[in-house]
Amino acid sequence: MASLISAIIAIAGFSLFYDTEPSYDSFEERQNIKFKNTVLDPNIDIPDGPNFVYAASLVTPGVVHIKTIKEPGGAGTYNPFEEFFNMPQRRQPEEAAGSGVIISDDGYIVTNYHVVEGSKEIEVTLDDNRKYDAKLVGEDPTTDLALIKIDEDGLVFIKYGDSDNLQIGEWVLAVGNPFELTSTVTAGIVSAKARNINILNRREYGIESFIQTDAVVNPGNSGGALVNLRGELVGINTAIASPTGSYTGYSFAVPVSLVKKVMDDLLEYGSVQRALLGIQIRDVDADLAKELGIDETIGVYVAAVNEGTSAEEAGIKEKDVIVAIDDIPVKNVAELQEYVARNRPGDKISVSFIRDGKRKTVTATLKNTMGDEKMYSRTSSMEIKGARIREIDDGLKKKLDLNGGVQLNEIQEGPWKEAGIKESFIITKIDKRDIKTVNDLMAALSNKSGGILIEGKYPDSEDIYYYGVRWN
Repeated sequence: MASLISAIIAIAGFSLFYDTEPSYDSFEERQNIKFKNTVLDPNIDIPDGPNFVYAASLVTPGVVHIKTIKEPGGAGTYNPFEEFFNMPQRRQPEEAAGSGVIISDDGYIVTNYHVVEGSKEIEVTLDDNRKYDAKLVGEDPTTDLALIKIDEDGLVFIKYGDSDNLQIGEWVLAVGNPFELTSTVTAGIVSAKARNINILNRREYGIESFIQTDAVVNPGNSGGALVNLRGELVGINTAIASPTGSYTGYSFAVPVSLVKKVMDDLLEYGSVQRALLGIQIRDVDADLAKELGIDETIGVYVAAVNEGTSAEEAGIKEKDVIVAIDDIPVKNVAELQEYVARNRPGDKISVSFIRDGKRKTVTATLKNTMGDEKMYSRTSSMEIKGARIREIDDGLKKKLDLNGGVQLNEIQEGPWKEAGIKESFIITKIDKRDIKTVNDLMAALSNKSGGILIEGKYPDSEDIYYYGVRWN
C-alpha cells in the first residue's frame, strides 16, 4: 500500500511540474475518445427536414475569432511632417482578423494559413468571450491551412465529418466571424466538389480541391467551419469568388479529408509531409481526347514523367490517362492532387490508368519533394549537398526578428562552401522566395538548376548577406 501511494504521488508530481507533449498523433482518434455533446440535451427531438437549429447550436461554441498582429507590409501611416523633415516613416503594425475551428478538447485550432501568415501575435476569442494568446504549431501554405494552440482544457470542439460522402445539393452551414460579427451562421448547399479556382497555383505544389457552396462567406469567415446538418466538420472556409471582395454567390472550403491529414502532420512533425507521384498533368476534356485520339473524356492526362520519381519507378508513362487512385475514380487534376496529398512519403498507392485503350493498375511508393521516402520534422536535421540543415528555434527567431528560416551547419565540400557560405548561416530567401521551414527549402530547391540567389543572416550580425550558389 505504501509503495502504491508513493507511485501515485510521484506520477502526480511529474504531471504537475513537467509540460508533457500530447500523447496522441491523430486528432480523429482524440475526438472519438473525447467527443460528447456538452451543448445540447442528447435526448433532444431533432426536427425533420432542412432545420439548422441542432447543427448551429452544436458547432457555434467550437468556432473562434482570431485576431493577429503582423509586421507592417505597406508604406505605413503617412505623416507629411516626417517627409518634410526627412525623417524615416514609422510603419505601424498591421492587424488582421479571421476565424478558427477547435478540433480537440485540449486547445488545438485549425485555421487558414493566410489568417496567421507572418503574425507576431495571435489572439483567440471563444464564443463565450474568453480570450487567450495562441501559439503557432505549424502551417502549410500549399493547402492554406495552419494549426494553432491555446492553453486550455475541456473545450467544446467540432467533430470531423466525411467530405468524401458529401453530396452535391446537400445542406451545409458556414460558421465564422465576418466583418467582426462574431458567431455568424449562414446556410447553403454544396454546389460542387474538387473545384480548382487558381488561387494557390502561385505556390509550388499548391493543392486546390475545394468544396463549392452558396453559403454566404465574407472577409472574416476565413478559417471558419463548414458543417453538415449533423454538426460535423466537412470543410474549412477559405475563399470566395468575387469581383468586389465580398460575397457574390460562391464560396470555397478545404475538404476535411485533406484537413485531417495536414493537421496530423503538423501535430506530429511540425510540418506537412508532402507525398508526390512526380508527374506533369492536365485535365482530360473533349478537345484533348480528340487531339490524342482517345475515347476517355474524363481523367488526368500524364504530359510528362519526371526522372527518379515514384511514377517512373511504378511504370507510369507519358500519355497515360489516370482514372483512379486506390480504386477511387479520378475525374480531374484537383481530385488526383487531393487523393495523393492525403498520403505521406513512403506510403504505397495503386494507380489505375488507360494506355493504348487498355486499363492497367500499378503500385507506386510515394516520395517527398527531395526524391526520397523519408519524413522530416521541424526539429530534425537533414543533409543536402554537403551541409546539414535544420529549422531555427523560437529563441533565434526572436533574437533576429525572423518569422522562420533554415540554418546550415557542418558545411563540407559542395555548392554551399564553394559559394563562400559559412557555418550557422540562416537562409531566409531563395530567389526572393521566403524560406521559413525545411519544407519551404525542399520545395524551392526541387527541380532547380543553374544559379540560385541565397539571402539570409548570421546569428551574430544584423546584416543581410547574399550568395550566388551554383546548383545542379
